[in-house]
Amino acid sequence: MPSFASPPNPQAYHEQVWAIVRRIPTGKVASYGQVAKMISPPAGVELETYAAFAPRWVGGAMAACPDDVPWQRVVNSQGKISERAGAERQRQLLEAEGIFFDAKDKIDLKKFGWSGMNEGDIPLQPALF
Repeated sequence: MPSFASPPNPQAYHEQVWAIVRRIPTGKVASYGQVAKMISPPAGVELETYAAFAPRWVGGAMAACPDDVPWQRVVNSQGKISERAGAERQRQLLEAEGIFFDAKDKIDLKKFGWSGMNEGDIPLQPALF
């Protein structure tokens, strides 16, 4: 499998990520992988390769997002905030939105997870992998 440190057209991919993350409502979260599944693999990237690298690509997009993207609403697949600079601020922002963390610093994804749909939405796209 070839190594893809970033998507073939990073800016175009990042724009897709940011459009999805902007739709996550206040008080809800999505995982990096969940966001990745809502985006088709870029041209020339096989589905298997995309499935392996896409959550990291979403992370890269979140690290470079503009101010109008609610970056705090994207967490890892375990419902945790990924350790990095800004992690404490992310927790504060999520708690201010009414999201609770358990004793293991996890978010209950059944309660606070975003389905990918908001009231009145037309589905974006089915899960790809």
